[in-house]
Amino acid sequence: QVQLVESGGGLVQAGGSLRLSCAPSGRTFSNYGMGWFRQALEKEREFVAAISRTGISTYYADSVKGRFTISRDNAENTVYLQMNSLKPEDTAVYYCAATSSYYYRTPGQYDYWGQGTQVTVSS
Repeated sequence: QVQLVESGGGLVQAGGSLRLSCAPSGRTFSNYGMGWFRQALEKEREFVAAISRTGISTYYADSVKGRFTISRDNAENTVYLQMNSLKPEDTAVYYCAATSSYYYRTPGQYDYWGQGTQVTVSS
């Protein structure tokens, strides 16, 4: 079992930055690809970013490319999502997830999910 705990959400003005953290516990962190997803009110959960087990490969949704950066520290068992140039449309609950597959963009391929952290961007 892997438990994921997100932190770092909050309220920020448009153009501002936030850094989300996710600290998995339980099984070996480095055995899993890690992803961030988000879900806005009355919308489906959508892929934001993912990172491979080693951290060498990263993947982004077009809507966040160039503004968000995903990274991981396997020694510290933590994955991060640095969010810059935030826009009101980035407002959502952000979820950290862990996958044993290689289909990083598909929510159904993730084995474990955190409870989510709210990010609100005001205009």
